Amino acid sequence: MMASKEEIQARMKEIEGLMGDPSFWNDKGAAQAALKEYQDLKAALEGVGQYDKSDAIVSIVSGAGGDDAEDFSRMLFSMYQKYCASCGWKTALLDSNENSMGGFRSISFDVIGSGSYGALKAEAGVHRLVRMSPFNSAGKRQTSFSLVEVLPKLPDAGDLHIPETDLDISFARSGGPGGQNVNKRDTAVHATHTPTGLHVHVTSERSQAQNKEKAIEMLRGKLFHMREEAAKAEARGLAVASTQKIEWGSQIRSYVLHPYQLVKDHRTNYERHDVERVLEGDIQAFIDAEKDFESGKTTV
Repeated sequence: MMASKEEIQARMKEIEGLMGDPSFWNDKGAAQAALKEYQDLKAALEGVGQYDKSDAIVSIVSGAGGDDAEDFSRMLFSMYQKYCASCGWKTALLDSNENSMGGFRSISFDVIGSGSYGALKAEAGVHRLVRMSPFNSAGKRQTSFSLVEVLPKLPDAGDLHIPETDLDISFARSGGPGGQNVNKRDTAVHATHTPTGLHVHVTSERSQAQNKEKAIEMLRGKLFHMREEAAKAEARGLAVASTQKIEWGSQIRSYVLHPYQLVKDHRTNYERHDVERVLEGDIQAFIDAEKDFESGKTTV
């Protein structure tokens, strides 16, 4: 559970007291650890969060909208790939469930680059697409939805460690790209955190051990996110929804290609009319607007 603002302030005051003691530097190791804790607490109090500099794990899941939703997930994946490339970050596929038309029912990928989680976490939520459907012979307008989940890559330490007894691991044969060697062995990993029911699937690596390691890494991120959301809800006196519906009414951003051109973020009201440029990865202004909104620099 995340500490409250009052608890963070109390601990910072306690460390400040220790720093004022003449014997503080007698144990250099303890002193440096205390200073690091103080900086982490200060960052958390300022809303930066100690894991914002971490790499990220991004998952996109198709919701209401059928083929259009799965194609929208493909579009979002492409958008994030191009944005990450523009930031100098690398992406690596973890798992994908692709349909026969190149769309994705779901897709997960690593983003390797300092600060990628801090930037991309603003993208988490339901995204909505409105356009003339290329999958409808009548050419009718179609609304579809995809969920973007952004998790930090976290160290396997402290309360982030998941005991083996809390894991249910199963293996299956990997499919899709990767060559014949991939398909000969049961390398795909499905991991479930039994106390919460959280689960992940990883197929990207050629060995069970590598896929298992990445699956547990994803579960650590999911557990962190769940605890973070629970703490936020508790602070606001709200209940946490067990699942997020990927449908109308829950979207954070809309991409409208018909009958007009508009991308609008519903949290900040920031909008752009150059939709194609946004879908080509030009999303920094949306990320900045959300950060300003969260920090209180702008209001809706």
